[in-house]
Amino acid sequence: METLRRYLVIQGMMFVFGIVGPIFLVIFFAVQPDPTVKWMYWAGLFVTTADILIALAITESTLNEDQAPADVRIAVGLQNFRRRHDDS
Repeated sequence: METLRRYLVIQGMMFVFGIVGPIFLVIFFAVQPDPTVKWMYWAGLFVTTADILIALAITESTLNEDQAPADVRIAVGLQNFRRRHDDS
């Protein structure tokens, strides 16, 4: 439940910063069919999708707080590998 709460907070902030995407979508669907505003649909869709994916990525990166950085894990794994093969 904490992860969902964290995601919703991050997603809310992403929509504050990237509010133009949903605004473009609302305007596109609110106006009468007009070929000159077709770009608003695609721009709004792209920005909104980017906001959601960025929020998911940020949420996922905050979940691995207790895990060591990748370079440290690789160095420890390499050291263990060398130790096993040096003993043989």
